[in-house]
Amino acid sequence: MADGNKFFPAPRLILAALVAGVLAGAVAVYVSESGSGNNAPPQSASADGKDEVACKVKAERAKQVAAKAVGQVAALQPADPPQSLKSLAFNGPDGKPMTIADHAGKTVLLNLWATWCAPCRAEMPALDALQKEKGSNAFEVVAVNVDTGDDAKPRKFLKEIGVETLGYYRDPTIALFNEVKTRGLALGLPVTMLIDGEGCLIAHMNGPAEWSSPDAKRLVEAALAP
Repeated sequence: MADGNKFFPAPRLILAALVAGVLAGAVAVYVSESGSGNNAPPQSASADGKDEVACKVKAERAKQVAAKAVGQVAALQPADPPQSLKSLAFNGPDGKPMTIADHAGKTVLLNLWATWCAPCRAEMPALDALQKEKGSNAFEVVAVNVDTGDDAKPRKFLKEIGVETLGYYRDPTIALFNEVKTRGLALGLPVTMLIDGEGCLIAHMNGPAEWSSPDAKRLVEAALAP
């Protein structure tokens, strides 16, 4: 069981880094507004109507799950209303394009991170630990790196900190972050979304959390409960 403070710098440093992340994210969005690469431009308004209807009826479920977000994960907020995130696109561990829809039947903790984001770097070992303990055919931590450029820097960082369990998901185009921002879910990095097996957003948060804490594990268990 990890110490809740093991992976994190002093609160003042986290706040400063988070502000820097927001500013850097804003710059990234500004220079990449048109979208490119394997991801399409933001498509939130064109999501399939049936998917949206199926997700919106889960508002009470979202509140029930988010009510379990306490302590180290207390910043997690219920989706209001839940929305379909099936179309969110990025590259899988094999380098091929995929979407959240490819994780059908599996609850996903989707995390967007970058090597230039200090809070992202701080929480990565905890995300890896959560995947190691709770990862299964029913749950996966999908941490998507959004560094622009090639893979060298993010791969080097993950190797240096000993990440062994997380799959290597990537979007070097910034289109994924742009779409999440357009949907009103992202202010900067990191941003984390809890998505159910039907691709519906259940809860979300901006900023880092201690994802290997007992609080986080109880949250995952609540999300997986019938």
